[in-house]
Amino acid sequence: MKSPKSQPEPIIDRNKVGQVVLVFQGGGALGAYQAGVYQALQEAGIEPDWVIGTSIGAINAALIAGNAPENRLARLRAFWMQARHTPMTQLLGSHPFWGRELTNAATMLSGVDGFFTPNPFAWLAQLAPQLPGVSAYYSTDALALTLEKLIDPALLNARAPRLTVGTAHVQTGEMRYFDSRDEPIDLRHVMASGALPPAFPAVRIDGELYWDGGILSNTPVEAVFDDNPRQNGLIFAVHMWAPNGPEPDSLRSVAARQKDLQYASRASSHIKRQRQIHKLRHIIATMAAMLPQEQRNSVEARELAGYGCLTQMHVVRLLAPPLQGDDHLKDIDFSPNGIAGRWDAGYLDTTRVLAAHPWTEPCDPLEGFLLHEARAGQLMPDRGSQTEETAP
Repeated sequence: MKSPKSQPEPIIDRNKVGQVVLVFQGGGALGAYQAGVYQALQEAGIEPDWVIGTSIGAINAALIAGNAPENRLARLRAFWMQARHTPMTQLLGSHPFWGRELTNAATMLSGVDGFFTPNPFAWLAQLAPQLPGVSAYYSTDALALTLEKLIDPALLNARAPRLTVGTAHVQTGEMRYFDSRDEPIDLRHVMASGALPPAFPAVRIDGELYWDGGILSNTPVEAVFDDNPRQNGLIFAVHMWAPNGPEPDSLRSVAARQKDLQYASRASSHIKRQRQIHKLRHIIATMAAMLPQEQRNSVEARELAGYGCLTQMHVVRLLAPPLQGDDHLKDIDFSPNGIAGRWDAGYLDTTRVLAAHPWTEPCDPLEGFLLHEARAGQLMPDRGSQTEETAP
């Protein structure tokens, strides 16, 4: 994790860009990248008005929303310190040839302290009937205890910032966003957003079971686009799964590419669709304003004009780069080096985009959706020589 350093003053004029929104994908250990993104924003004096997350993104979002600004970074650090591999798993990872395989095996067999532990009943009797909220290979009771220590329930609902977490309704298969603007949020909602089956058990809320929202939509930026009423916004959409990549040339790379595509959640096609929709809304609003006053005030014209709006959304897409040695199980790489490498990447990528502040450039007034890509563009170096003290 990078040590604090002075940042160039970014141009964030909320009167022009509107609300500042953080949108976090799900991705297990890859979520350390999101913590680095937040650190860079905070050091630049930017606190979000709204945080949205799914799975590990919901956990990071809750750690931000559920703490006072001066405590947020410390709580993020505390969580990621707690979620690191045990010393024994780290020792196995030091093997010169089989370190990655041994670490992955140890994680799956023993879990991660402060996060998840094996459920022996599931492993011993996979076909035996179990309660719906217990049927999983791991227990997340440890995660619940960790979050209880790090999150203030009152601040979670203070709407400063607003918090939204994405879940999947088990019985209907519908995406369900829980939003602190509309209803009280507690740790059950955060836990439900991270309840990825069959690894983690579903969470019951108001009599209904919910799973990880990532199985339906792992990129919850749609919550911003579909919000009512729509607002101008500067949206930092933090992606950990690469929508584009090379052709796989081994079974391992096939598994890795399949997972990237699955959890990227068709982000590129969503962005293209939203750009088209927002441009049409601008065109409708512009054409409605061109009508003569008497026609503009008619019931029919007002109803049609209601489909238009002139809001603008600047979407900064931060795409986490791979670490050297990443494989299809990179989302369980809770090693100190892996966490620190991803945290650093998020920090550096965000620092660069803040210095460039592309949302201040002139733009077409008919465009309601403006995309700014922010890729590192190269493979991150191996962090094998990093000492434990420099990890978050």
